[in-house]
Amino acid sequence: MSIPKKLQPHIDAAFPAHWLVMATVLDNGFPQISPRGSVQVYDDDHLSTWERGLGKTAAEVHDGSAVTFFYSNMDLRSEGMAFVRLYGRATVHREGPVYDRVWERLIEPERKLDPERKGFAVLVKIERVETLKGEPIVD
Repeated sequence: MSIPKKLQPHIDAAFPAHWLVMATVLDNGFPQISPRGSVQVYDDDHLSTWERGLGKTAAEVHDGSAVTFFYSNMDLRSEGMAFVRLYGRATVHREGPVYDRVWERLIEPERKLDPERKGFAVLVKIERVETLKGEPIVD
């Protein structure tokens, strides 16, 4: 599934007024939920984020990991996108063109938190985009 075009610019401009949170699953089955200032639309089918590698999320994200992003923006209520869930599967990139592109597109506040580029890029292939009611959001 593609990320709806009408949602893409809002995701790219989310930080700092609107945050996305990223959820993964810990080994014990509990969700790991982390705010992300680095989420960007990589292309029509993928979201990217930069993982600085400091916490549990970094330890839990690997190729094939299930990932859910949650985005909220009450300014989009009339468009049915005040609360959006994006579900997908991750791939980790520790070097190469995806790693470089995600780093280059990072907003400056996020780059400053990892000046030595010790983190890694996470690319998430989006499989489903929906409202809180579970209704799909499509263009």
